[in-house]
Amino acid sequence: MPAATENLIERCREIVEDLQMGEVRRWKEQNPGAAAIGYFPVYAPMELIHASGFLPVGLNGAGDRLDLQYADARFGSFICSIVKTTLEMGLTGYLDPLDGLLFSGICDSARNLAFVFQRNFPQKYVDFLHLPQNPSSSASAGFLKAEYLRLAAQLEKLGGRKLADDALRASIAAYNENRALLGDLYALRASNPHQVRTSDLYLLQRAGNFLPVETHNEWLSRALADIADRQAKPRDSVRIVIEGSFCEQPPLDLIRLVEDAGCYVLDDDFLLGRRWFTEDVPAGDDPLGALAESYLDRSVYSSVRHDFRHRRHKLLVEKARRLGADAVLFLIAKFCEPAYFDYVLFKRELEAAQIPHLLLEFEEKAFTFDRLRIEVETFVESLLFD
Repeated sequence: MPAATENLIERCREIVEDLQMGEVRRWKEQNPGAAAIGYFPVYAPMELIHASGFLPVGLNGAGDRLDLQYADARFGSFICSIVKTTLEMGLTGYLDPLDGLLFSGICDSARNLAFVFQRNFPQKYVDFLHLPQNPSSSASAGFLKAEYLRLAAQLEKLGGRKLADDALRASIAAYNENRALLGDLYALRASNPHQVRTSDLYLLQRAGNFLPVETHNEWLSRALADIADRQAKPRDSVRIVIEGSFCEQPPLDLIRLVEDAGCYVLDDDFLLGRRWFTEDVPAGDDPLGALAESYLDRSVYSSVRHDFRHRRHKLLVEKARRLGADAVLFLIAKFCEPAYFDYVLFKRELEAAQIPHLLLEFEEKAFTFDRLRIEVETFVESLLFD
């Protein structure tokens, strides 16, 4: 890989691991009076935040870089790491660069986190976005557009300026480009996994949580051009799809472990909200309505989005077959109820399709993976030498 791309990926790693949010602070210094709005995964209408003149900032916890001192007192014991470390970041000042926080109904823990933040940070703008749970209902599009209008009004109050349709169209176009570039990188990895390390792709993608979308698009364009020309020798590896990491993210060392243990990752659901739409959002006469309709009709499948028109356990099997995957690896965060509820359905469908799978559980704060390494290596060997 060209040195310039290696340096870019290293810069992305520094941004991702910077709990002080140096990039966000720099952006605010360069844009006096503008706000930064943090959003909790999985999905948030980043276009609305961006069109309001604000910086959308993706929150994915603190990993193993922050010890819990205060957050445990606000939650019960059986709560996922990302909820606790995100709250710990707030209670210890790491979220100070953010002027507001946006949550949605991912699960009960995330729903409650929104109101815990409201209680503990009354000086910040904290909002909860209600997303429709029945996309087949004729009322869902109107409901979601009304919810987006409510959110826009709150952002207008915070920023002191009216949200213009032209600004929203420009934001939709910028994020359409962002999703297209990520889609190209994912497609390149699926067809030539020896050219694209998943750990590198992950860093390139996650750095966008802290950058203006225009800057992120430039970085992705440069990386895509260099990686497409990369010369790499294929390995004798198992081709897998990763499922279950849509919210809390596995530690970077765990992603690298999976690759080093003999796996080519053809697809994953890391940072799924950055690739939420399967097609471009049309920015026509009603851009807000187009965003609402896209959420209902152009979204990827996910364990936190119920769409009875498209059964996600069948879509996983279809994806694995389409990509020519040898197996599916479930990387599920400890105490993640949506992922574990869906695992039962996924497991049954995969077994019926005779597609092997392995379930691994992780914690965001984990720093040793010896047991997981043995499990992955054993699984790989069983597939290679069966």
